[in-house]
Amino acid sequence: MTLFTGCRSAALYLLVASAVTAICHTADANGIDSASVQRGAYIAIASDCTACHTAPGGLPFAGGLPIASPVGIIYSTNITPSATAGIGGYTEAEFSRAIREGVRKDGVNLYPAMPYTSYRLLTDADVHDLYNYFLESVVPVNIKPKATALPFPLNIRMSMMAWNLLFLPSGSFHDNPGQTADWNRGKYLVDGPAHCGECHTPRGLLMEVQQAKYLAGSQVGPWFAPNITADTASGIGGWNQQDIAQFLRTGSLPGKARAGGSMGEAVEHSFQYLSPADLNAIATYIATVPSIHDAADITSRFSYGGPATPVAMLRGENGVLSYNNPSATGAELYSSNCASCHAVFGQGSKDNYYPSLFHNSVTGAAVSSNLIATILYGVHRTTSSGEAYMPGFGGEKTDLNQLSNSQVALLASYVFQQYGHPRLVSVSDVSVIRHGGPTSPILLLARVGVGAGVATAVILLLLILFLLFRSYRQRRVA
Repeated sequence: MTLFTGCRSAALYLLVASAVTAICHTADANGIDSASVQRGAYIAIASDCTACHTAPGGLPFAGGLPIASPVGIIYSTNITPSATAGIGGYTEAEFSRAIREGVRKDGVNLYPAMPYTSYRLLTDADVHDLYNYFLESVVPVNIKPKATALPFPLNIRMSMMAWNLLFLPSGSFHDNPGQTADWNRGKYLVDGPAHCGECHTPRGLLMEVQQAKYLAGSQVGPWFAPNITADTASGIGGWNQQDIAQFLRTGSLPGKARAGGSMGEAVEHSFQYLSPADLNAIATYIATVPSIHDAADITSRFSYGGPATPVAMLRGENGVLSYNNPSATGAELYSSNCASCHAVFGQGSKDNYYPSLFHNSVTGAAVSSNLIATILYGVHRTTSSGEAYMPGFGGEKTDLNQLSNSQVALLASYVFQQYGHPRLVSVSDVSVIRHGGPTSPILLLARVGVGAGVATAVILLLLILFLLFRSYRQRRVA
């Protein structure tokens, strides 16, 4: 459900890969299939397990990452082979049930922040290899992370049994005989391990994935996962397969898009490590996803805007602009906070390290979430092609570059007006993103449902008591 925060260094995977190689030298001697362990390590990377199960500064796969969801904070679990804190006591069947059906060894249901609705498609062979990797290669960590405590009645995990009956897909993945091997491999990776639909497909009233709007874009916490169908205006129909593969590998497609938020993490921790064949397979499949068009999109989000400068607006002003001047205009905020990197005309740097603000998917998007989130949280992504970094401006009030909600609204409005899809950003828009994104009505619906159930039970109990009392009186009279 992938709105996941926090960036871990890409060196983590290099360490993991080195550890796997070292362990595999002794695996065969212990009767373990070392090739299976290596394949499992690759599936773990393709599934981006570390993004959720490794907290910033924490040990690999030890859990504890706070995941912002529309119904509250969900803490990821320890999935190291610790017998006391992790999955060390799981059999392969219990492991398979956990990742495919969302049910722990003790029978307790998981929340679908763990994308078991997508992992359900994993083949038996991949589940087997993944199990061998986690049980035989990952270092056990005997630390239990903080427990998830959602508000009532969502803290009653048995409710997930009903949700699973309604929304957990049945069956497994099957190749389409009418498509190529590359296309089928790409669809398997997109719908299964990479679980792209968990973020890029909108969710319904009960937080179910709406398959009728497959990959049409969805709000995920403070970030918006955009439309990636083949529509040329709303989606990425203007990208060729090479563009898609390059973006997945590097998180950067100059003049079109840069990966930030949870997509930046997916590039950093997962996609950049996939084989060229698998990246090309994903690109082959994604390029064929049926178009879903939003009538509000007149043109592609990658084509909005052009160079502009606030200098003329500021000419003649006295004094030195400060980073957080409470009376600064949007133009002044841009000049003092952004122009040094993105340049006076918003064209970015010549080497594309600092992206252009026009012909940019963030400023050309139909929603304002990603620009607001970028201003508040910044970007930090490391790949083999280098590091992408932008500081966030939504820190503590004591920070020199901390901007208030009203200042972020002014700045974002200015950037949209000057360089992108013209619109105004409100203070409430910024407040929603600063606090983790839109909430879901499911909590209210659940409480109303519980209340209605309790009221119905009370009425039925009173009716039964009334009937019993009346029957008793009739017998006495008789």
